Amino acid sequence: MKKIMFCGGGSAGHVIPNVALIERLKNDYLICYAGTNGIEEDICNTNGIKFFKFDAVKLVRGKILCNLAIPFKLIKSIKQAGEILDKVKPDLVFCKGGYVCIPPAFAACKRKIPIIAHESDISAGLANKIIARKCKRVLTSFPLTADKFKNGFYTGSPMRESLFNRDKQQARNSLGIDSRPTLIVFGGGSGSKIINDSLRKIVFELCKNYNVIHICGKGNATHTNVYGYKQIEFTNDMGTVYACADGAVARCGSNSANELIALKIPTLFIPLQNSSSRGDQVKNAEYFYNEGLCRVLSEKQLTAEKLKKEIFELFDDEKLKIALTKSFVKCGNDAIIKEIENTI
Repeated sequence: MKKIMFCGGGSAGHVIPNVALIERLKNDYLICYAGTNGIEEDICNTNGIKFFKFDAVKLVRGKILCNLAIPFKLIKSIKQAGEILDKVKPDLVFCKGGYVCIPPAFAACKRKIPIIAHESDISAGLANKIIARKCKRVLTSFPLTADKFKNGFYTGSPMRESLFNRDKQQARNSLGIDSRPTLIVFGGGSGSKIINDSLRKIVFELCKNYNVIHICGKGNATHTNVYGYKQIEFTNDMGTVYACADGAVARCGSNSANELIALKIPTLFIPLQNSSSRGDQVKNAEYFYNEGLCRVLSEKQLTAEKLKKEIFELFDDEKLKIALTKSFVKCGNDAIIKEIENTI
C-alpha cells in the first residue's frame, strides 16, 4: 500500500484541511503526519493519525534580531525531517502551508520524494513561496492564486465532508434553538475580542428577531439570560452549527470563508486586520466581495451599532442570496485527491 505523509501546522487552518483529505484517503493509503508539538500534534492525536514530531523554525515578522539564528535552526530541522522520511519512506509528501512545511519539503526534495503543496489564501504564504519550486504541483483554493505559480493548479479548498447535507431541524434540536432564523458568529479558533464585545452589546436586540449562536473562544463565555442567545466556547462539530445558519458573521480565513460560501450561507466578513497578519484575510474578503458572494465590514469601522445595521441588512440581502445559489465555490476534495493519485 502506498504511503502519504501530510504536514502543515502553526494554526488549525493548516491542519483541519489535511484531516479532511485524510478522512477520504485513509482506507486506500498508509497515512502519517509530520509536524511540531503545536496544534497539529493535538489534532492528530484526537483523530488517531500517526504523528512524527520535529522542530521547525518560524519567522517572526518585524523582529530582525529574532530571525538571525533561522539558517542554523533550519539546517537542524531539515535533518530531523529527513530522519523521519528515511524511517517512513513515503511515496508522496503533502504540504498544507505554514512554516512547519519547509523542513519536510526540503528533505523530501533531496530524497526525490514527490511533493504537492496546497495554498489556502488568495495571496500566497511565505512557506509555499519558498517550497514551490520543489513541488510537482501547487494546488490553490482561489483561481487567481494558481496563476502566481508556474506549477499552480486551481482545485478549490479541502473541506470536511461532514459539513454537507446535514438536517436543519435535527441540528436545531441538537443545539436547543427554536425555528426562527439563526445567525452564527465566530472569530477564529480562539475567538475575537472585538467581535465578541460588539456582538454582546446588541445581542438582546438581535434576539428579538433571530437566534444567535456565538462561538466565542475558550474561556470567553459570559453569564447571560438573553433568550435565543447561545454561547459555545469551542466545537469540533461545525457541521451542526452551519446546518442551523441562515446568516453568519465571521473572520475571513480561507477555510471557513470557503466553507460558508460553499454552503450558501449569507455572510458578513470582518477580516483580521493587524500588524501580525500579512493581510491575507483582507484580500480573501475583497475577492469574495468583488464576486458578489458576501458582505464585508472593515475591522476599523466595527462598532456595535454598525454591526447591528449590517446584520439586519445581511438577512434582507436578496441579491446576495441569489448570487450564492450560483456560486462556483465548492468542496475541492475530489480535485485534490485526483492530483495526489496522479502524482503517486
